[in-house]
Amino acid sequence: MNQIKHKTFFEDVRLILRKARQQSYVSVNSIMVQAYWDVGKRIVEEEQGGKERAVYGKGLIEALSRELGEEFGKGFSVANLKNFRQFYQAFPDVEKSYALRSQLSWTHLRLIMRVKSDTARKYYLKDASEQNWSSRQLEREIKSMSYERLLKAPKSENEGLEVAPSKSRPENFIKDPYVLEFLGLQETGGELESELESAILGKLKNFLLELGKGFSFVGQQFRISSETKHFYVDLVFYNYLLKCFVLIDLKTGSLSHQDIGQMDMYVRMFDDLKRGEDDNPTLGLILCSDKDETVVKYSVLNDSQQLFASKYLRVLPSEDELRRALEERHILEVGIEE
Repeated sequence: MNQIKHKTFFEDVRLILRKARQQSYVSVNSIMVQAYWDVGKRIVEEEQGGKERAVYGKGLIEALSRELGEEFGKGFSVANLKNFRQFYQAFPDVEKSYALRSQLSWTHLRLIMRVKSDTARKYYLKDASEQNWSSRQLEREIKSMSYERLLKAPKSENEGLEVAPSKSRPENFIKDPYVLEFLGLQETGGELESELESAILGKLKNFLLELGKGFSFVGQQFRISSETKHFYVDLVFYNYLLKCFVLIDLKTGSLSHQDIGQMDMYVRMFDDLKRGEDDNPTLGLILCSDKDETVVKYSVLNDSQQLFASKYLRVLPSEDELRRALEERHILEVGIEE
């Protein structure tokens, strides 16, 4: 009995120390990040020399690195000082407070500040902080161009950081394409729909991260029944930000009109039979290995606010490949709108 009491006592003490250590780390991290921003600002001010455009003083950072190295050690190399300068330039006064209060590590911020787009930086800053992404997960999100893959990425400065859940739209949450390299599928394809479903369930945590914020898993092969027949939806999720159910139908082939008609029926039935009084209209997402934009253009997908179709990629493409695919999608979407 005494051993059990002592064991509980030991665990309590460990918990106290772990909590204190974590709070200490967060406090020190926040203080140092503030210091890095201040150093970066001072470097820029010195380089600009009061001029509107920067005229970099030759050897300024090299000289500063030598001065600081004598007192503070190796943490102030030329490379690190250039990082501090870039940190300040990426997050000027207007955004500084958000960057610091997010309590992201210096590793997180160093990844985000290298993103070229201002609105994309805000997106990664907000989501990494709110969803507690590890630096590895953040790096994957940036490399896979998660922000750019949204059907309708937030464009305004306010949307980038402070978009209210009540004003969220499905297009801000649905991506095209989805990158599923973590499933370990063969690049050549050929998987069965049941195999794709099993692979997703085996890596459900990764799949939820790829889906994006607000998604929670409800069930697989979810049954909805009419008076005479049963139907089964491959995967059902709920998004607590959109406040609606999201049905996913898996198709390992190319998107067809029959697929769209089937999902349209699922969404209508789910709205009628399963949707709660406080829920917004159900969304349907067809996840397919390929899709013909002509099929999209001349189907209910083109006008529907509840139906979507996105490709899934089996491997993580290079940034250039992704960019070309996104540019092609943009051109096709413009053509459809015109």
